[in-house]
Order: sequence, then structure tokens, then C-alpha cells
Amino acid sequence: MRRILAAAAVAATLFAAYACTSDDRSERAGTRISVGVIPIVDVAPVYLGRQKGFFSRRGIDLTLVPEQGGAPIVKGVLAGRYQFGFSNATSLMAAQSEGAPLKAVANGVASTGRPGRDFSAVVVSDGSPIRSAKDLAGKRIAVNTLRNLGDTTVRQSVRRAGGNPTGIRFEAMPFSEMPSALQARQVDAAWVVEPQLSEALTQGGQVVASNLVDTAPDLTVAMYFTSRPIIAGDPDLVARFAEAVNESLRYAVGHPEEIRATVGTYTQINDTVRTAMILPNWPNDINRASLERLATLGREDGIFTRSPTLDQLLP
Repeated sequence: MRRILAAAAVAATLFAAYACTSDDRSERAGTRISVGVIPIVDVAPVYLGRQKGFFSRRGIDLTLVPEQGGAPIVKGVLAGRYQFGFSNATSLMAAQSEGAPLKAVANGVASTGRPGRDFSAVVVSDGSPIRSAKDLAGKRIAVNTLRNLGDTTVRQSVRRAGGNPTGIRFEAMPFSEMPSALQARQVDAAWVVEPQLSEALTQGGQVVASNLVDTAPDLTVAMYFTSRPIIAGDPDLVARFAEAVNESLRYAVGHPEEIRATVGTYTQINDTVRTAMILPNWPNDINRASLERLATLGREDGIFTRSPTLDQLLP
């Protein structure tokens, strides 16, 4: 977190320079921006929206940069490497609670709310003795980043099943490495999202928990965000970016086959996985009640040292 706050200080010092040049850049055809994303199904709408011209029609030349998780994307935005980012809600709340000048500008992705049919799950390998979320107590579980959304939601699944999550050992690795780690028995279980969820299942994996569904109904999982200096320096760019994201989300909901094809352009998946993927929900609206629940669990699990202030974080 000290590194996040240091990045926040850098962002503040960059504000004056950005404010002096943003007006000129916004007038040009195709303002160049970089957005930190995670190469998972969640961000397929913005890839497809870029392809459909939703960003270019608003004068935005969009570059999408893959990262391992939300925490490094938060640092990237605060350090000025990215103008915008995609991050899970826990990373954003943790940074905001420590004083980082961040604000969400659009919804990112939401759970389907259906147990056993969500785009996120805790999976074990074929033949594992783990049969339910209760059996995850004391086990090694892969998550993409530590002390984050995976920790909190997996613990909640264990608690709901009557287990004690205290002794769980979380191990960080990219989502893309989790199916092979399960096969090699490097971990006992993995929190995976699509398309790696379907990849793991086609290799014989079994779902033992729908962790996002166990956390809150229709959980808002992630959001697109920027820094407050960017908002102050170029509010028009922020508005155009949010409009393009929202159009991309609406288009994604009505064109699932195009979404499936798009995922294959930025991840390595086969046709079986592409067809089998469970797509998330992509509403325009942020489910505040679900974020309040996530914040409560984060405080109980020690993810947040201070309570996040949602009024300052949400649009």
C-alpha cells in the first residue's frame, strides 16, 4: 500500500502538466489513451467496442495493456502509465481507503448470480478429495493477487459452507497459469474466471464453490476508473471514455457470439473453451449494495486497514 500511496503522490505532481496539455490533445482526432486490463473474459466488451469503433467515434485512440490483476493496474493509473484502468472493486476500495485519488467512471463486470453457472468459480482437479467449499479450509488455493478479491470471496464461500477459512494458504499466479497448476497438483484449488474456468473444466476440473455468488447477489465485481487529476484536467475525455465503455457493455449483452470470438483475440483458447464459456453480466449500473457487502467482508478479513468511502469512489 505504501507503493500505491507513493504512486498517488506522483499522480498529484503530474496534474499541472497534464492540465496544461489536455485541452490541446482533446482537440485532436483520436486522443491516445492507454488502459490497463486483465486478459480475461471480463474486459471483452472494450476489446469489441474498440473493434466496433465506439471509442474512435468519440475521438479516442485506445490501447489496451494486459496486467496480472487489479492492484498493479491501480498503481499504473496513479503513476501515470495509464489514463484509465480496469480493476476489481476490492483493489479500488483498498486504494481509496488509503487516500489514493481514484474514482470509478463506469461499471466493468458483474456476477451472473447463479450458483454453479457463474463466470467465476473455485475449481479442484479431477480426483481431488475436496468435495465442497467447507473442504477448502487449510488448503493451498491459487488467486491472481494476494489480499484481494479472491481472498475475500473464497473465504466467504468457506464460511457459508460451515468451514473455517483462517488456515487457507493463498498463492498468487496469473489466471492463465492456473489450469496447468491444478493439473500438476501445485495447488489444491484455484479461483479461476473465464476463459480459464472452462479450460480447467475441460481438463476434468470440478467446481466446488461459486465464490462471487456466495458473496453478494449480482455482485459488481470490477469497474473502469481513473485518477482525480485526470478528471480535473480533462473531464470531457473522461465523459467520452465512460460513454464508449457503456455502449460497449450494452452491445456485449446483445451479441454474445461476438464476445466469444473477441476473447480469442487476446487470450489463447480453443474452440471447445470458446463455446463452453459462461459469460458474465455487463450491466451499466453499479450494484452499490453488493459493494457495501464486499467492503464489510474486506474489513473483517483485514484487507482494509480503513473503511472505504463509497461516496468518494463511485461515479
